[in-house]
Amino acid sequence: MNTAEMIVEILGRTGVKYLFGVPGSAIEDLNTALDNNPYDIIPIVSKHEEGAAFMADGYARVSGRLGVCYATAGPGASNLITGLISSYVDQIPILALTGQVATSLFGKGAFQESGSEQIDLMRIFSSFTKYSRILISEGRAQYMLLKAIRLALSNPGGPVHLNLPADIMKRPVELRESLLSTGTEETRLFDVERVDKVAELLAEARRPAIIAGWGVYLSQAMPELLQLAERLQIPVATSPKAKGVFPESHELSLGVLGFAGSPLAKEYLIDNDVDVLLAVGTSFSEMMTNGWDEHLQPSEHLIHLDVDIEKIGKNYRASHHMVGDPQINLKMLAQAVEGVALKKNHSAHHNQHLQGLRQRHTPKETFTSGNDLYHPAQLMFDIQKFFPENCIFFADIGTSMAWAIRYMSIVHPGSFFVSLGYGSMGYAVAAPVGARLASPDRPVVAMVGDGSFLMNGFEVATAVNYKIPVIWVVLNNAMLGMIYHGRHLVKETIPDVMSTCFQRVDYVKIAEGLGARGIHLDGKVTLTASLVEDILSAQVPTVLDVWIDDQAVPPIQSRINTMDTHFS
Repeated sequence: MNTAEMIVEILGRTGVKYLFGVPGSAIEDLNTALDNNPYDIIPIVSKHEEGAAFMADGYARVSGRLGVCYATAGPGASNLITGLISSYVDQIPILALTGQVATSLFGKGAFQESGSEQIDLMRIFSSFTKYSRILISEGRAQYMLLKAIRLALSNPGGPVHLNLPADIMKRPVELRESLLSTGTEETRLFDVERVDKVAELLAEARRPAIIAGWGVYLSQAMPELLQLAERLQIPVATSPKAKGVFPESHELSLGVLGFAGSPLAKEYLIDNDVDVLLAVGTSFSEMMTNGWDEHLQPSEHLIHLDVDIEKIGKNYRASHHMVGDPQINLKMLAQAVEGVALKKNHSAHHNQHLQGLRQRHTPKETFTSGNDLYHPAQLMFDIQKFFPENCIFFADIGTSMAWAIRYMSIVHPGSFFVSLGYGSMGYAVAAPVGARLASPDRPVVAMVGDGSFLMNGFEVATAVNYKIPVIWVVLNNAMLGMIYHGRHLVKETIPDVMSTCFQRVDYVKIAEGLGARGIHLDGKVTLTASLVEDILSAQVPTVLDVWIDDQAVPPIQSRINTMDTHFS
């Protein structure tokens, strides 16, 4: 076999099922190698390389497996950057394969050359990947590919990049069976010395709380988190990105803390006197802490558990550091408190106090708007009400995410995803395509603003081409709502010179032009159970063009307050 065929062979043995990308002359050898491959790896050709990177991310984010994207040399490769940065910040395992001119042409100014003699993409990619290299020879190709895969999947995960010169891809190479193990077995580290002490602190706390971050999902520690919380009757809040890792219908759930979060979480964690706080898999980012509110620091002990030591104590002083995997550490904590917790009788006090707060913060059940427009909060309630419980939801950055975080209640872990780490507009347009391939038996619904849809909306055509029945809910208010409402919420009026408003677009016509189904909704024609049943039974890509109330103010005041405090 040649090097390109060896790459396909290793990907197949690793369990890769899909490659997302846009073909080009510099990566044609990969295309040839995929022909009649015994592993039935399917290339999904997107409309833009950024969309391909987002699709690979969506696939990996939902499945927990390696996502793979590819691009040709030069601008094809550089178009992957925003998607890969999003994966890097959120620790999603992605392998990016990019084309390159033949090594004999390096330094001659070959078309789209992107090596060290021209635009050095390896150096550029190295700042947002765990590994970025150019294949130096066919003899080292197997070693470099296996190392890249191993690094992508190791904890914490992240994207890796291999650049593939055209001549090396064509050269014959021997596959060395003895070296084929990628060594991706999970490593579950726990801090044995601190488990007993932390268990004692939690059991004896007067008013404890748990904050669960994105690391809980990455570690798949949701059952262990639930077990520990129930055993000690400790209320749990999540970061915005980790929404749903703890069932939001549970009596101990505080909901989301931070951006567009629950008033209940804010009052319990920031406005009240928490004495012992267990933070799991979080770096205490701006979006979770309302701009690093100092009142989030507990009065006695902050116990910070994360697999990445760099995150521990990064933004808040931690009295107890626990470096290790959240899943095994939470499991060991639950075992350690089993005997201790039975001796304590604080659960009644916790529950009584929490229930009193919950009654004060129960959201209203209906929202209405004038001018025959759909109120965004009501839209979120209706999506929650009419779509089945096994749905996977994506929300794009901006007000669509804010409405979803505040007014949707996520019961099943692994059902709600946002790319809040880097905050790329258009992520939730493309990523759900990969997510649906990762989980073909679950409906995938993406809530996106019209500004985001205008960026990556042509990936609907990708879903049409491959018959991937994603459902997009476009919040159509003819504006960049986050900026528009942000300008109106700040202390001083900001002029709208860089305009946030634009002509309202007919997304039904766009959807139909791309081969998808388009449906118009507004304040009169609303989402119903029968419509959802019809959409799900049709099993075709569908765009819901929802004309929403542009003057409904989204729950983004905490973000505005942060900007007032830290950006002035």
